[in-house]
Amino acid sequence: MSLQKKYTNQPEAPEKLNDPVADYEKAELDLLRNGIKRSFKERLLFATMLYKVQKSFSKFTIIHTPDNLKK
Repeated sequence: MSLQKKYTNQPEAPEKLNDPVADYEKAELDLLRNGIKRSFKERLLFATMLYKVQKSFSKFTIIHTPDNLKK
């Protein structure tokens, strides 16, 4: 049995990657719909959590030293 025959009998991959933009649009709309369903208190708590994370990240600094200077 040749390799060509062996792999031609395999089922073809599903064609989900033909229109990835539609998937992103659907996911975006789903997130927006779920956001509308939240109460004002839930929105406020989520926004304050994001604000605290942003403030924490602004305090961080990334220091890079090349490997040859560590000696």
